[in-house]
Amino acid sequence: MSELKVGLAGLGTVGAAVFRMLERRAGALEAITGRAVKVVAVAARDPGRDRGLDLSGVTWHTDPVALARDPGIDVFVELMGGDGDPAKAAVAAALDRGLPVVTANKALLAKCGLDLARRAEASGAGLHFEAAVAGGIPIVKTLRESLAGNVIERVSGILNGTCNYILTRMADEKLSFQVCLGEAQRLGYAEADPTFDIDGFDTAHKLAILTSLAFGTQVDADAIYVEGIRQLTLADLAAADDLGYRVKLLGVAVKTDTGIEQRVHPTMVPKHWPIAQVSGVTNAVAVDGDAVTLTLVGPGAGGDATASAVVGDLADVARGARGFAFGLPVAQLQKAERAPMQRHEGGYYIRLAVVNRPGTAATIARRMADEQISLESIVQRRPGGDASGTETAHVILITYATTEEAVRRAIAAIEADGVVASLPQVIRIEKD
Repeated sequence: MSELKVGLAGLGTVGAAVFRMLERRAGALEAITGRAVKVVAVAARDPGRDRGLDLSGVTWHTDPVALARDPGIDVFVELMGGDGDPAKAAVAAALDRGLPVVTANKALLAKCGLDLARRAEASGAGLHFEAAVAGGIPIVKTLRESLAGNVIERVSGILNGTCNYILTRMADEKLSFQVCLGEAQRLGYAEADPTFDIDGFDTAHKLAILTSLAFGTQVDADAIYVEGIRQLTLADLAAADDLGYRVKLLGVAVKTDTGIEQRVHPTMVPKHWPIAQVSGVTNAVAVDGDAVTLTLVGPGAGGDATASAVVGDLADVARGARGFAFGLPVAQLQKAERAPMQRHEGGYYIRLAVVNRPGTAATIARRMADEQISLESIVQRRPGGDASGTETAHVILITYATTEEAVRRAIAAIEADGVVASLPQVIRIEKD
């Protein structure tokens, strides 16, 4: 068979890693797929920059859309990022001419995935995106292909290495959030502006893709409830440790009686759970099916991990593998019924900085009882003082299963009673 001519848009960390991996594994890939796989054209901003790559004989484009329209390529690889142009325009241009596309762009798929999948179906092109979720973990193919015989009930996981690194350092080394964030930035795990990661949006984009694959629904990132990790303190992680939990930023999609619940937030998980033991920048995805329950763990980011997924998709293209981007034709993807977050049921950790005066505990207990919230435990920490000099104490409540709505009403009533000195902290708990 003729060689597979690759057009590569983006020569940053991941793009360069893909180029090197294709060179390093050239012989093995040809043996596996029956075709040589070679980069013949690239698009990047600065052709004169030294990237440590042998680009002799490679056609250069400064416009990725022009690369997508280059008649000399057989597949377009998009590694630029961003949910708009030029990435969107270039991917659309490739698909419209029937060219297979491989992308690692979760933001683009979360926002425009349905439109791109329609274009792929209309032209008969393939849209491949294993690298868009959880880096080197092959979760896309696992959900779309390997678990086709299962009815999926739940998919959840640690989908952002930056957040997991920060929470691991905070818990293990008793360092503050700001110190750990600074170290993550120094090591290149976090961007100069870390908002996208630490506020949960990166995890939400990945969860939107997983939800579609798991449940046969339309990609809908706006349906996801999102909380980040910047509000977490060492006191919260220490309390979790005392109670037998670890705190992780989880993305969770689960079928409920009222629809599909999609949420991203810090979560206390039992220490003995496999996902609780995932540390550093590592990712993990757990899938609960009616026939199989499994957890996949691996590197969630970085040049080589992401390149591994990209090259795996290129091998599929070289073999002629084709299928629907999200497992079903776009016309068959259902509009998911959103399960309101207010109806979420589970245990809760609630930390209150309360004014240390008689009757405070009774007020808290009464407000919880008013909402029919049963308490598993109540712990009061040693009194201290706030910035105004008011003597305060930390009261930690652990609830039995209750609803988000009940917890929020109870906290609002406690705040209205004037017995709290600062904003309450609420962390949801996953239990056996």
